[in-house]
Amino acid sequence: MSKLTDVPKRILIGRALRSDRLGETLLPKRVALPVFASDPLSSVAYAPGEVLLVLSIAGLSAYHFSPWIAVAVVVLMFTVVASYRQNVHAYPSGGGDYEVATTNLGPKAGLTVASALLVDYVLTVAVSISSGIENLGSAIPFVVENKVACAIGVIVLLTLMNLRGVRESGTLFAIPTYVFVAGVFLMIAWGAFRGVVLGDDMRAPTADFEIKPEHPGLAGFALVFLLLRAFSSGCAALTGVEAISNGVPGFRKPKSRNAATTLALMGLLAVTMFCGIIALAAATDVRMAENPAKDLVHDGVPLGSDYVQDPVISQVAEAVFGHGSFLFVVLAAATALVLFLAANTAYNGFPLLGAILAQDRYLPRQLHTRGDRLAFSNGIVLLAGAAALLVVIYGADSTRLIQLYIVGVFVSFTLSQTGMVRHWNRLLAVEKDPAARRHMIRSRAINAFGAFFTGLVLVVVLLTKFTHGAWVALLGMCIFYATMTAIRRHYDRVAEEIAAPDTPSEDTVRPSRVHSVVLISKVHRPTLRALAYAKLLRSDTLEALSVNVDADETKALREEWERRGIDVPLKVLDSPYREVTRPVIEYVKSLRAQSPRDVVSVIIPEYVVGHWYEHLLHNQSALRLKGRLLFTPGVMVTSVPYQLESSEAAKLRARRRQDWAAPGSARRGPAERAKETPPRT
Repeated sequence: MSKLTDVPKRILIGRALRSDRLGETLLPKRVALPVFASDPLSSVAYAPGEVLLVLSIAGLSAYHFSPWIAVAVVVLMFTVVASYRQNVHAYPSGGGDYEVATTNLGPKAGLTVASALLVDYVLTVAVSISSGIENLGSAIPFVVENKVACAIGVIVLLTLMNLRGVRESGTLFAIPTYVFVAGVFLMIAWGAFRGVVLGDDMRAPTADFEIKPEHPGLAGFALVFLLLRAFSSGCAALTGVEAISNGVPGFRKPKSRNAATTLALMGLLAVTMFCGIIALAAATDVRMAENPAKDLVHDGVPLGSDYVQDPVISQVAEAVFGHGSFLFVVLAAATALVLFLAANTAYNGFPLLGAILAQDRYLPRQLHTRGDRLAFSNGIVLLAGAAALLVVIYGADSTRLIQLYIVGVFVSFTLSQTGMVRHWNRLLAVEKDPAARRHMIRSRAINAFGAFFTGLVLVVVLLTKFTHGAWVALLGMCIFYATMTAIRRHYDRVAEEIAAPDTPSEDTVRPSRVHSVVLISKVHRPTLRALAYAKLLRSDTLEALSVNVDADETKALREEWERRGIDVPLKVLDSPYREVTRPVIEYVKSLRAQSPRDVVSVIIPEYVVGHWYEHLLHNQSALRLKGRLLFTPGVMVTSVPYQLESSEAAKLRARRRQDWAAPGSARRGPAERAKETPPRT
């Protein structure tokens, strides 16, 4: 079966890479930026719109608060970036928030952070792809009519690209990410030039609309609550910042310095784009509403259900570049594409974190194993499956999905920065060098402010978004926490149970006797080979065992046994209900009951076949017996293989396949072979 799937696997993900080529998959900064920071960079495509959507609840008059909300988001972004620059220097092993919290606050805090991050990574994929599908659907009706199927198709495509390896996927993602960033900066610069220097009157396509407020005249606590909710929605711009601290091992050396530089560059780019779009949205009179069909009014008439509300970035681009212009089309295409690629941040963060958690025995150990392309393939597939499930449940609706967002991010932010404060306190207690102490005190101050600020934002997010869907994210965190705790408890229990004792035990005491039983149905070559092998073991007792399900066949077996003069006693078990498995199990148990210190060795002849469908025709009784005997203490099961001709043909096919290079396989030319051939002396 593995041979059958090898060719399509190589076509999809490429040739397998040796473990010693892991260094070739490490990323330079120019590739690491789109790989690890595509999520926060692309969030400027929807974060400004989320701010305006919330403010529209109070009407157009609340829009003048948007610059102040942008300032608060900028301060928070710089705080988080400065804090995480301390993290990547102090903990370069790739554990990120999880390692910081576990080391300094204990395993429970670390597990809480891990649960929050895993949930957030899944949501990153679901939200980014759903948002990209909606942006693309405004131009292509088929996409929006089948957005769930299209979203799952994009998830599958991204999964395959990431299975090919971080380096290759990063190279593929770098171009559209940089085109998007360049397009946004060009839009901001050209918009500022037109407005400030040329004095042009740039107007968004919604500039002439009026907003019918859902709650007009908000004041006092209600207004404060609305502004806090708008701020929490704008904090979507910070999602994915922590992925760089989790992905430090993926950077080229010096890892910590390169990661810190990439983090600073990401923060600067994201903040500039976010503020620029907010400013241009205010300058071009962009109008947004949570329910545009009823709340957006033109000439006193609601726009109705046929109206499709374009994202803020699309409206600003239309006002600055002109509708249908080349730059407008390029930016629109890059925006839709980069929203798809933003999920790549999670595709790199989730598997890395999953591998670390698996190493710590909180997740199945298979997640710690790298695949053919030196990527953590099992983690990538698990992430894709969870994101696809969310997309199906929520109908690929980004408005509903985004309400689940951000909670996990700020849980990890807060606990991580609190852990860093304790980290610096521990180091300051033993450090004597004045210069080193000054550096630690400065770093502690940065992390302390980060812990306070992100903790405050976490409270705001929980208060303003809990009833809008944040409770689902909290429930997901609890499920992850409980599952990982149960897995760790299981692994610890098994490790304690199988630990080798320092003193002699029953596992090291030699059994009194070995009673070997060879299971047979007919006298043929596999039977004779199994009997010969059993004799070689020189057990204390040896017998052949058969089950009587057909009287004529059993009689023929006895006659053939006597005719050949086989010097192994033959025992036949009666089975009035024609069962094979149960009589054998009961007989083996009876042997164990008679002599508990004896070991029973059950020897089963099996056919080795060359085609997957032949397994359905052979060895079924043997498989059932082995499965049942595994649960019987003191019983050892041995399979004696007999290769049929079809298995030999399969060997020949495999040998011929080795001489044929599958698509994606390495091809060596004569020059390369010559280099590998040692010179003659």
